[in-house]
Amino acid sequence: MTTATTFQEFADALSHAYPRLSPQQRVIAQHVLEHPEDFALGTAATVAEAAGVQPSALVRFANAMNFSGFSDLQRLFRHRLLEQAGTYRERISAMRSPRTVREGRPALLKTSVEQAVADLHQLEHSVNDAALRQAAGILCAARRVHVLAQRRAFPVAAYLAYALGQLELCVQLLDGVGGMLGESLRQIERGEVLLVTSFKNYSPDVVAAATAAKAHGVQVIALTDHPLSPLKPAATVCLLIGSGAPTEVRSLVAPMCLAQALVVGTGRCLVEPKNGRRRSR
Repeated sequence: MTTATTFQEFADALSHAYPRLSPQQRVIAQHVLEHPEDFALGTAATVAEAAGVQPSALVRFANAMNFSGFSDLQRLFRHRLLEQAGTYRERISAMRSPRTVREGRPALLKTSVEQAVADLHQLEHSVNDAALRQAAGILCAARRVHVLAQRRAFPVAAYLAYALGQLELCVQLLDGVGGMLGESLRQIERGEVLLVTSFKNYSPDVVAAATAAKAHGVQVIALTDHPLSPLKPAATVCLLIGSGAPTEVRSLVAPMCLAQALVVGTGRCLVEPKNGRRRSR
């Protein structure tokens, strides 16, 4: 295994190595990816306590990822934090300051807005333009696009199906009405695309559909939340919004923003002269 030199390389390597890690190392993997700032700033003792493991387990985890030890791996996380200095962490810290209180209760709208803004800042650093352009190019070239999500992620899928349809792409929303999801999935052919969205706790049906589509040679685009998402191994392109901090109600602001960016990118791809697919409305 080649030693990762960037956080993104580390996240990708960890996603591939995850099935081979011990149960304890998987716990550590989940923790460091969900709390990268804490890992960058903490000591081996504090990180281990937060993850619920012994400090020696962090060393073994780092070794398993081809680093010499905890400090060697931590340098990679600190470098990521320095690149974002003055932006992501400081803005989130500022937003977590005491909120406006009226009549003894936190201002509900203010709380929701602050969390949404924090999620958007995380999204800004989680998705790179190259991956977004690649996904748009795949959608642009597809004979038909099948869109699938369930539970909390379903509104994102509904929007994607509507907006891509407005671009005059052939789009089918797989809503599973009448228990017909399996039948709809069996109709997907090579040259078509499955666009899936799912977040913790991941929908088993969506994960199974993405895995089966990949096995049949169908390209899969996944919008999900974590480098260790079960959708990532099946995805031709995986767009990560970031898991974010635990909240009472998980916001859909960042997923919808990412969906909008994907639609805009697909629209631009459709009208590029080199594609020869400019459409009149």
